[in-house]
Amino acid sequence: MPNTTKSSRTKTLAALLFPLAAVLLAYIAPSAGVAWVVTILMLTVYLFAFEVVSVDVAAIVIMVLLGLTTLLAPIMGLSKALVPYDHLFAGFSSNAVMSIIAVMIIGAGLDKTGLMTKVAAFILRIGGTREKSIIPIISGTVAFISSFMQNVGAAALFLPVVNRISNRSGIPMSRLLMPMGFCAILGGTVTMIGSSPLILLNDLILTSNKHLPEASQLHTWQIFDVTPIGLTLVVVGILYFVVAGRFVLPNVAARTTEKECTLDYLKRNYGISLTLSEMELKNNSPLLGRKLLDVEKEFHVRVIALKDGTQIRTGVDALDRDIEFRKGQTLGLLTLPQREETFVEKAGLQKHSRTRTFGDLLSDKSGGIAEVVIPASSNLIGKSAIDVWLRKRYGISLMGILRNGEVLNAEDEKVEEIRAIPFQAGDMLLVYTTWPALERLEKDRDFIVVTNDFPRAEEMRPSKVGWALTFFTIALTLVLFTDLKLSVALMTGAIGMVLAGVLNIDEAYKAVSWKTVFLLASLIPLGYAVESTGTAKWIAESVLMVVGHMPIWVIQAAVAVLATLFSLVMSNVGATVLLVPLAVNIALGVGANPSVFALIVALATSNSFIIPTHQVNALIMGPAGYRVPDFIRAGGIMTLLFLVVLIVAINLFGYA
Repeated sequence: MPNTTKSSRTKTLAALLFPLAAVLLAYIAPSAGVAWVVTILMLTVYLFAFEVVSVDVAAIVIMVLLGLTTLLAPIMGLSKALVPYDHLFAGFSSNAVMSIIAVMIIGAGLDKTGLMTKVAAFILRIGGTREKSIIPIISGTVAFISSFMQNVGAAALFLPVVNRISNRSGIPMSRLLMPMGFCAILGGTVTMIGSSPLILLNDLILTSNKHLPEASQLHTWQIFDVTPIGLTLVVVGILYFVVAGRFVLPNVAARTTEKECTLDYLKRNYGISLTLSEMELKNNSPLLGRKLLDVEKEFHVRVIALKDGTQIRTGVDALDRDIEFRKGQTLGLLTLPQREETFVEKAGLQKHSRTRTFGDLLSDKSGGIAEVVIPASSNLIGKSAIDVWLRKRYGISLMGILRNGEVLNAEDEKVEEIRAIPFQAGDMLLVYTTWPALERLEKDRDFIVVTNDFPRAEEMRPSKVGWALTFFTIALTLVLFTDLKLSVALMTGAIGMVLAGVLNIDEAYKAVSWKTVFLLASLIPLGYAVESTGTAKWIAESVLMVVGHMPIWVIQAAVAVLATLFSLVMSNVGATVLLVPLAVNIALGVGANPSVFALIVALATSNSFIIPTHQVNALIMGPAGYRVPDFIRAGGIMTLLFLVVLIVAINLFGYA
């Protein structure tokens, strides 16, 4: 309650201070247009920072307010609307938004073939299940990919990978996605084709050269000229999360309401308590050579998964009761909690701290407890689970029977072996099963499946991996080696996957995070208003007027800070276009290298970590469950590190 009260007081105080700040800035603004845009900017920051509504709703509100200025312009003292109708909804067809839609579809296509599962498994093999070892591998890989393709594309491709790694390692998505997203942004600074501002920079330099005398001509930058700076930024970013991650990264899983675990459901409703674990047979285990059923009867355990060499057995027609235990096998087990320790000791087993071998196979996403009724017409009446080979034939392991209001299970002293009890009409079987096996059981007339809220099996298409890789390569080639617009190049790959059957069109629509789309598309008109009204130019000139007489590195820092601030409220491309000419003129005025100042602008517009206005931040916000304060906390420090490293590297590596 105290935290809630404190939060309410902070919001109330901010609600009073923000309008006062807006009025003050509007008062000194050079025109009515600038004054109104500053006011709307302050409102945007307030809505984002204090989450009065969700960020996508806040963005839509701002877009609508800008649209209403068409009607209210005379009352507001404006000669025209802040954003005309033909630009108000242009964000939905913008290059950036269409690119994001395309990469989400491409990422889903690659995931549908099982390719991303293999990538996730490889990273887990190399990095294990520790956060500090996984973060550098994921972040470094994404940063490398991001240096040759748009950072939002690299981040979108790795979303499914991080999701699977999170499931298998037990590390919340919120602890992995922010390092990955930030390093995707940082990776865009490693080469001149890694981000839109750097791609655009040389064109802006050539444009500036047309208006400059021969002696003041700027030089252009080659593809790897920025690599020393970019690599330094990536390394610092990774080290930041490795060292300070436990302090700045949120643990969203603790704040969200998760669906009840099926084992908890079994305990709550039927009083059956079971522990799910992964164990490995030691070389001297007394189980070696013994048969599966005999061991299960003796120790009252259930083997629900078994890894023998490279083969993993689980589900229908996988686990035969006559299977013999062999050295090196790994078991997925359901045991009674009070008997687990004794079983581990007597059976000569090594318990794994996590399900690192079976991963998703032992999570509630792949299987769990289900309720199945034996109908009066069932052919199984009078037969036991052992008689019908229930686990091998149907893929279900019997844990208990609800009969006449009484639960029969392995904990009951009157029951020697639950699987030897003949079934009766009306028996409800409490079973552990994989969801695909349960889905198959729904079609079997010998059972009535009561459980219906389980995840249905997702249809994977490993046979389409060739087509998926082909169209991914085509899209990447078009991005890297042609002048085709990014959105067209990526959409070529996306629609190619649909036509090739990697995804159907409904799956493609489902792959798109529409919250992300509306967030970005709704903010684009604000960027237009900031530029078209002269607000951006006014802010830039006001700030630079203050630092113009200071040392070169201070002026460089001021330009970098200005570019950073502009990239938070408008597109990084727009900020680059606006600030490069100003930075060039400032550099010429103080006798500095104008090409370097232009480069600082193009790099600093990637320094967008504090609020989720950057495409990558908007992309990861929903899947990880981040809130704006999460970005402010982790992104604030990252922003300062970026600025320090950028200015130091520019001067240390001899760019200046």
